[in-house]
Amino acid sequence: MVPYTRSIRCTVVQFEPGYAEVLLHDRWRVRNHLRSVHAIALANLGELATGLSLIGGLSPRLRAILTGLDVRYTKKARGPLLAEARCTVPEIVSEVDHAVEATIRDSDGDTVAIVTAHWLLSPTPEQT
Repeated sequence: MVPYTRSIRCTVVQFEPGYAEVLLHDRWRVRNHLRSVHAIALANLGELATGLSLIGGLSPRLRAILTGLDVRYTKKARGPLLAEARCTVPEIVSEVDHAVEATIRDSDGDTVAIVTAHWLLSPTPEQT
């Protein structure tokens, strides 16, 4: 659905309403000059995980538009990385900002980044 997201070539491990796991393999293409996974690749991975967890439970009468990302990097990211996001979709009658968090962990289980995505949830235009 989102061509840019394909640039990091990740794998959706689990996808269900309110939950998503996405795996990113450590490859040269996603690395930076410090030989770790690039900060923006991590942000992209976190955005994807939050978006999947959200849209899995979103009514077809609602839409979600990303309005912001907050990313906190906690450790150099190396090796395979797993992003995990959980969320609940609130009752929507008008526009609301809904924050969804993804935690990205390395193969040792250490957190390398926490991504908070801010999604503007609203009824689709034909519903208003």
